[in-house]
Amino acid sequence: MLEAPGNAKLSRTVLVRIRSVLPALRPSERAVAELVLSDPSRVATMSIGDLAEECGTSTTSVVRFYKKVGYGGYPDLRLDLARETARESVAHSVPAEVYEDINTADSLQDIVSKIAFNETMSIADTAQVLDVEQLARAIDVVSGSRKIDIFGVGAGGLVGQDLQQKLHRIGKVSFVWPEVHAALASAALLDSDGVAVAISHSGATSDTIDFLKAGKAAGAATIAITNHADSPLGGVADIVLTTAARETPFRPGAMGSRIAQMMLVDCLFVGVAQKSNEVSIDALRKTHAAVQSRKLRRGN
Repeated sequence: MLEAPGNAKLSRTVLVRIRSVLPALRPSERAVAELVLSDPSRVATMSIGDLAEECGTSTTSVVRFYKKVGYGGYPDLRLDLARETARESVAHSVPAEVYEDINTADSLQDIVSKIAFNETMSIADTAQVLDVEQLARAIDVVSGSRKIDIFGVGAGGLVGQDLQQKLHRIGKVSFVWPEVHAALASAALLDSDGVAVAISHSGATSDTIDFLKAGKAAGAATIAITNHADSPLGGVADIVLTTAARETPFRPGAMGSRIAQMMLVDCLFVGVAQKSNEVSIDALRKTHAAVQSRKLRRGN
């Protein structure tokens, strides 16, 4: 049976819970988690000894792993893995092999199917785990802010650009910083009327953490967008917006996480726009009109 009946983790699916605890796992436990995530339907049929052997670890490590995910016994974990893969297969009409990681033997159609399924489920899982109360708080502080500074490294920076462009189009003063020194300098100049938004899938990127710390020290509200609420970045933020991206060795952080973060950014943006509906609609109309003249006309 699952432990801690009142735990919020229990409202999440088994695969989402496993992803959420990844940063807190020991290397031996993480090896078990990664095998489970890469092929949950097969692991559901394996004995605890076979799972430990394939991961190159001990049964003790497997026990520690499933306890950290919230299970009191290995049979309960296997049962939930079987239920979850069956549920997703029926709901999305996908064969079991789509759950497997991309491999060198896959056809191009296999690759398309696997990526489409995993990115679709990254969005669906994120919608399930997203704390709407935290989202409402984020919408309130962004709506009431004088200035929003946004920072992320790599793919997180690309998502930050998308958020900044959206906010700018409805008249919110916002900046995205592609370089850490500039980001830190700007964050240091924030005050209680400002907001610092940091984006990091792992929640462990040192530059992103330092940026949010600088904003917090300056008195600004701080928002983290991350896959791991209990990460160092989540620990710094006043508000944590959590994704539930599906990543495996062939699908690293720049794929599923980016899609999930984009979905979350869209929710934040629409919420902010809704709070000042007339102003936002007017701003969107004006910005749309401003760029229409740049489109090529037929016959020119």
